[in-house]
Amino acid sequence: MLPSYWQQAASEISRSDRVMAEIVARYPGRGLISRGDPFGTLARSIVGQQISVKAADSVWARFVAALPAVTPANVLACQTEVLRACGLSARKVEYIGDLARHFAEGQIHVDHWASMSDAEIIAELTAVRGIGVWTAEMFLIFNQLRPDVFPVDDIGLQKAVALHYFDGQRPARTALLEHGERWRPWRSVATWYLWRSLDPLPVDY
Repeated sequence: MLPSYWQQAASEISRSDRVMAEIVARYPGRGLISRGDPFGTLARSIVGQQISVKAADSVWARFVAALPAVTPANVLACQTEVLRACGLSARKVEYIGDLARHFAEGQIHVDHWASMSDAEIIAELTAVRGIGVWTAEMFLIFNQLRPDVFPVDDIGLQKAVALHYFDGQRPARTALLEHGERWRPWRSVATWYLWRSLDPLPVDY
């Protein structure tokens, strides 16, 4: 099911931006759909860092098979050798362990996220080793369905804005931020459609 705000957002960014209107019209009835629990989603994002999608899927399948369920407690109880045998590097084992500890010790406040700002959640998540700002932003967009995240360091977003608005020239970070103001408070929605303009098949995070 699409987020409750999706149709309003798509309509508003279309009315204010002729380029976006053309892109939005290509994908009627499509949009963000949240998948997975927060811990599992973040663990999978760590697994997939710096390897191909195919390799990440293979490692993740072995990781899931090695645990009774993908929970912080089960990760902390699992021996390092078992996790390494799934195909995880020593560093990724450390990162996933740190993620599990943050959840288990209550340093990740999932129950409070509804009342927290995007910046507050990003600060909470980036305190975990192996989770940077980009990963936290992808999590806010794809898992939490936050409507106004604008991941200026994302290569796909940069390419799409360059293609549609800057004659193919990649805009500077400050120019991209300024350009994105036209889509506030629906910058996640605009970003999703810009990604689709480059690749019709949505990526799941």
